[in-house]
Order: sequence, then structure tokens, then C-alpha cells
Amino acid sequence: MLSVENVTSSYGRVEALHGISLHVDDGEIVTLLGANGAGKTTLLHVISGIQPITSGSIRFQGTPFERLAAHVRVALGISQVPEGRQIFAPLSVADNLRLGAWSRTDDDEDIATDLARVCTLFPALKALSEMPAGALSGGQQQMLAIGRALMAGPRLLLLDEPSMGLAPNLVDQVLAAIRALKDDGLTILLVEQNARAALAIADRAYVLETGRVTLEGTAKQIQADSRVREAYLGV
Repeated sequence: MLSVENVTSSYGRVEALHGISLHVDDGEIVTLLGANGAGKTTLLHVISGIQPITSGSIRFQGTPFERLAAHVRVALGISQVPEGRQIFAPLSVADNLRLGAWSRTDDDEDIATDLARVCTLFPALKALSEMPAGALSGGQQQMLAIGRALMAGPRLLLLDEPSMGLAPNLVDQVLAAIRALKDDGLTILLVEQNARAALAIADRAYVLETGRVTLEGTAKQIQADSRVREAYLGV
């Protein structure tokens, strides 16, 4: 579904990604592991069109799209849940979710079906639909951010640190929702600080260090690697 080939990207004169290559197959959860500053968020921004690439190529469903604007990529089926949620705090929960569907051209019935699906996945959002989004708890806001991204009707969902700042029981809820989305056929590229939890739900993983892929494999292979166990799993 997604192919990133030898991609570099820079902030001014500082190169942040140095020839990154990876792929995400249809229906997979692929997780990106790495310390702060490794380039994980930059890579998601490159894929979603927020950050330009300097060289290399990106293909989505076989078609090059690295020069397309971010909103065009959303319409093609790529949706990102940003780090820090970035919800529209003064607007209601319902309005936040409706804004997620702004790029869609299908009929209202399909959008209503997806809204019902989001409310089934996150029942609290339905109960709080008229509340200002800024009044929600951190966990509820994360659910809203994921729900808003799902309202765009993505084929590929980019998740950036969905468990950050959440209590352990809420982390479990969010990760269970991600697993349920995979079971429904959604393809997911996940950046997650909780390496143990991410590897528990992922099919494959890449380890990034200073803008380079240093290790890749199945989730079980990465879990068993001594370097990963020491650096990210506390073993």
C-alpha cells in the first residue's frame, strides 16, 4: 500500500531524514520505534504532506504522490492523528468529528454511517457529543482525535504517539481500539513511545536512529533483538 524509497528531508540546512526506505502492506500495523529526535514524526509528516522531501520517492497504492499537497493526500485516503491531539477545543465533539469529513465527496448517508462507526468504537464520544472538545479528559480527547481522522475515510491511518500522557487503563483502551481498526481492515502506521505495547499489536516494526532505519523485521523479531530489549523494553 505504502512505499517510501530512499527519502531525505531537511529543516533548512539540517537534514532530518537520511535515505529512509520502508513499506506498509495492506491491512498491516507497522510501528516505528526510536528515541526522541530519531525522525519518526518527521517521517509521518513527510508521508502526510506536511513536511516536504528533498529527494527520494513515496508511492501510495502504486502511484507516486510525494509532490501532492496535504489535502489531496487526505482525499486519496491518508489521514494522520497528530502528536498532542490538536483538537479544536472551542468546538463541540460533534463538530470536531464533522470537520474530519470536510474533504469527502460521497453522500451524507455514508458519512453518517462512519460517524456511527466512530461512536461505536468510542461510546464516550456519543454521550459527550455536544460538549466543547476542550472540556474532555486527555483520554477522551485522544479518542476524539482518532475519531476525527477516521471521519476522513482513510485507507491508511498515521498515528503519532496515541498513548502519550494517558493513564495506563486509557492506554489499554486506545490500543484496543487500534487493534479493532486493524481487524476491520484498516492499514496503520504507528509511532508509539510505549514500545512494548506497540510491538504487542504490530505486525512489523522499524527502528529509527538519527534519521536512519537501523533495524527492521517482524514484531517478534524486533522484540527478541537484544539492542531493542535493552534500549526500549527495559530488559
